[in-house]
Amino acid sequence: MNTLQHLIDIGSMDDEQLVHVLDRARAIKQDMGKYRNALDGALAVNLFFEPSTRTRFSFEIAARRLGMQVVNFAASASSVSKGETLMDSFRTVQAMGPDVIVFRHPDNGSAADLAAHALPSVHVVNAGDGSRAHTSQAVLDMMTLQENFEDLSQIKVLISGDLRHSRVTHSDVQAMRKLGVGEIRLASPAELRPGDETAQGTVQFDDLDEALQGVNVVMMLRIQKERFTGDQAPDQEHFSHQWGLTAERLNQAAPGCLVMHPGPMNRGVEITSEVADGPRSLILQQVANGVSARMAILMTLLGQ
Repeated sequence: MNTLQHLIDIGSMDDEQLVHVLDRARAIKQDMGKYRNALDGALAVNLFFEPSTRTRFSFEIAARRLGMQVVNFAASASSVSKGETLMDSFRTVQAMGPDVIVFRHPDNGSAADLAAHALPSVHVVNAGDGSRAHTSQAVLDMMTLQENFEDLSQIKVLISGDLRHSRVTHSDVQAMRKLGVGEIRLASPAELRPGDETAQGTVQFDDLDEALQGVNVVMMLRIQKERFTGDQAPDQEHFSHQWGLTAERLNQAAPGCLVMHPGPMNRGVEITSEVADGPRSLILQQVANGVSARMAILMTLLGQ
């Protein structure tokens, strides 16, 4: 298997590398104690320029379970508030000798820019750059699918909501293509459709009820209000009526259809609490899988 220097998007990995990371993630979950301190003494820096709960915490927990030292960077408490550029912040952190820099930023393509300036000893992980990619989320989502379905080629997966601005859309579709998911459906209002590159090879719908027919998994995405300016974001009440996943709507899907959401959820908008907390929900399984998936990513980057 080829070595993996950086993890910028799903395209950073060939099919073999993606399968390797997923296999390792499942092995870690089955016996996490076996991997404790596997990266003892290595240093990870969480370089986050946007708020995060699930991603930052699970990367920190993953690194600590592997015995790594962890430093968390908050832009509001750094020299960024004094006008320091992103590249200067990155070079400053890099000069202190971290092994891995886990990076999140609101600008598309920013992770690739940093990776291009990284020293050979530093591995960059994209933990979300704008609406472009959320690679580790895709890994944990694919792990969750594999845990619930023996043959991904036999299932239909629907992703619905704000597809244009969600970094999850692009990464999950890429990963599902690599793993041979039987049918990938995308459903959203016209103004929230993804770009052509993301939509390639998918079936697109402009009606949620129609899109739900016969699907085995539905992943709901919130309106990315932070990506809009002024009052451009859709009206939440109208969006909920047209695009919110309710228990009644879920009954239109295939029997036993499972529900996913990368979080954070806007309850009562894209998903009701009855569905989010119901027996078909995999949402907390996704969160739990985030630790194992990110442990697998860190180990793969550091050659373990």
